[in-house]
Formats: sequence, structure tokens, C-alpha cells
Amino acid sequence: MTTTLKSKLHDDLNAAIRERDELRSATLRLTLAAITKEEVAGKEKRELSDDEVLKVITKEAKKRREAADAFAQGGRPAQAEREKAEGELLATYLPKQLSDDELTTIVARAVEEAKAGGAEGPRAMGAVMKIVNPKVAGQADGGRVAAIVKQQLQG
Repeated sequence: MTTTLKSKLHDDLNAAIRERDELRSATLRLTLAAITKEEVAGKEKRELSDDEVLKVITKEAKKRREAADAFAQGGRPAQAEREKAEGELLATYLPKQLSDDELTTIVARAVEEAKAGGAEGPRAMGAVMKIVNPKVAGQADGGRVAAIVKQQLQG
């Protein structure tokens, strides 16, 4: 039987507690709580698939990045560093992010595909994003993707 991502998180949490790694254990506890919250949301409790768990981890990592930025702008460097460290820890559970070159290549192909389908100029943004998003799911931040799509459509 293969181990699920959720059980790997539980195992890593137990190891972090044994090692008295406060940062890792706190981060994993919060992430597992977010996963559980997602599992009980809706009418029925259900077990999340690894893909759904990845989406939750991605969302949690994004929250940490945004919080780190907010703390840094608010003049609280200690909290900013902690949030940044938590975000980096969560990133180890995510698939490798696409480089800018790889992302640009995927977007360029999608723009060509959208143009072949009749979409032109900045209004083609939605059509291009529909093509790109499934290909880069979990491997690139939506903001990064949107910025590159916008740049390709303008130039």
C-alpha cells in the first residue's frame, strides 16, 4: 500500500514532536487542521485525495507568504521570518515549481492555441488561462501565470 500525503504529514508531525522541533510541529499541526477542516466541510465528511491535500498545502503556503509580506511591511521582522520559514517548510511537500522559462514556453503554446481558436488580444486572457491552468496546476502560482499570460498577450 502506498502512503498518502496526509499520512506522511502525520508521520512527519510525530517525528517533529519527538525531536522537539517547535516550528515544524506547529506548522504541520496547522496544516493538518486545515486538511481536516476541508474534509468536514460540506454535508458529508470525506477523505481528501492527495491532489486535494496538495491544494490545501498550496493554499496554506500562500497564506504564509502573504503573512510574511504583511509582517515585513508592518515592521515586524521576527514574525515575517517565522512565516517565511513556515512557507518554506510547506514548500517541501509541494511539487517542484516551474522555472520562468518553462512557464513562458507553456504559456506561449497556450497563446498560439487560443489564437488558433479565434481569441485575440487582451480579451483572450480567459481563454489562455483555461488552457494553461490545468497544465501548471500546483507547479506555478496563479499570479505568476497571469502576469506571464498578460505579458505574452501584449507583446
